[in-house]
Amino acid sequence: MTQSRRMEGKRVLVTGSGTGIGRGVALEFAKEGAAVVLHYAHSEAGAASAVEEIRQGGGKAAVFKADLAEIDQVQSLAEQARGFLGGIDVLVNNAGITMNKPFLQVTPEQFDTLYNVNIRGMFFLTQAVAPDMIEQGDGAVVNLTSVHAFAGMTEHTVYAGTKAAIVGFTRVLSLELAQKGVRVNAIAPGWILVENHLKVLGDFDQEAAAGEIPAGVLGAPYDVGKLAVFLASEENRYIVGQTVVIDGGQLAIMPNTGDFRETRQEQWGQGYVAGI
Repeated sequence: MTQSRRMEGKRVLVTGSGTGIGRGVALEFAKEGAAVVLHYAHSEAGAASAVEEIRQGGGKAAVFKADLAEIDQVQSLAEQARGFLGGIDVLVNNAGITMNKPFLQVTPEQFDTLYNVNIRGMFFLTQAVAPDMIEQGDGAVVNLTSVHAFAGMTEHTVYAGTKAAIVGFTRVLSLELAQKGVRVNAIAPGWILVENHLKVLGDFDQEAAAGEIPAGVLGAPYDVGKLAVFLASEENRYIVGQTVVIDGGQLAIMPNTGDFRETRQEQWGQGYVAGI
């Protein structure tokens, strides 16, 4: 596993890394030379296989299970990661739960489940890990949010609310920790093709879906991983408190304006602009 090795010597904890984006992020950090702790709540096989892949490539990795809805397990995860790594330089808060349900049918239990994992767990895990970074005067926190924080999709009131909360949390936390040498930023992925999409959508037309995105492709977990590595690396010293969108141009499309690939038939500016 040799690349630029930008994260050589860094110690990284990635939550929700048994599958999907989190797994891809963990593998990218390892490829760049970091020692990595992976975390999972349900996807043990995916996390274990990632650890094995990292070790076979000569890297250092371990995996720990924790339910981030339970604060005692949040604290335990921080302690286990610290014990294995000898400290923590980078925290990637990726763990999260997605749910769609009509607003009028959402139960308090469902609401609490998403908020407890998606924002409460992130909040208190960061609180548990930050002292390591503050003590050494250097570190980075990368929070995973979503384009759902910026654009609406029906039946996602709870999920979108948690993702918007992460944007606000990131902004304010960055102000408190920047003065202590710790950079805090967030990443908002658009459509990143992961196992769960195939599980829910079945054998859908990926080529057609990619055609609806300006980039012409569906994103992959390693795309997010490369961005996370940059934000956490020493190459990034001047991006603080920001949420970086990585969506292939999804949010760049103005609604109700037709297919972005087609030439406009309407001609605006006639009589006002020369040559029109």
